[in-house]
Amino acid sequence: MTRRTALIVPVPEAEAAVGAIRLAHDWSAARGVPAHITILFPFLPPEELDEAALHDVFARFAAFDFALDRVEQFEDGLVWLHPDPSWRFADLTAAVWQRWPDHPPYEGSVDEVIPHLTVGETPVDLDLALPIAARAHEVVLIEEEEAGGNWATRLRLPLGDS
Repeated sequence: MTRRTALIVPVPEAEAAVGAIRLAHDWSAARGVPAHITILFPFLPPEELDEAALHDVFARFAAFDFALDRVEQFEDGLVWLHPDPSWRFADLTAAVWQRWPDHPPYEGSVDEVIPHLTVGETPVDLDLALPIAARAHEVVLIEEEEAGGNWATRLRLPLGDS
């Protein structure tokens, strides 16, 4: 099994509200992945990464404010928080996918990429104080330390000045 990488926007502002819930209901939280909105997963194998190209892609985008404004649930039961505006995250995903067209989001398994912050893989009952105000100022490249293992930050990719 090959080690995987992902591009995420960390949302530390959400940790107090959903950190414990994620730890209990989201496999990635237990493996060191912070509350986040995924930009692209899975991404390139670690040995194929071009860090300079990644910096170039994200430097074109300005940092931005957003709010986690409501709880949603996918048909499969996954509970998530909706970021507003979500189109900003979709634009980041589109830029990466355009640069690396052989690596579509979620391996091409979804027809539409919906930006979201995963809370739990099983239905969870949430009573959150929403909205949660946040700021996207960087994309973080994370990678598995070993196949199927914990995840760690490999590279921080700042968004341009707002």
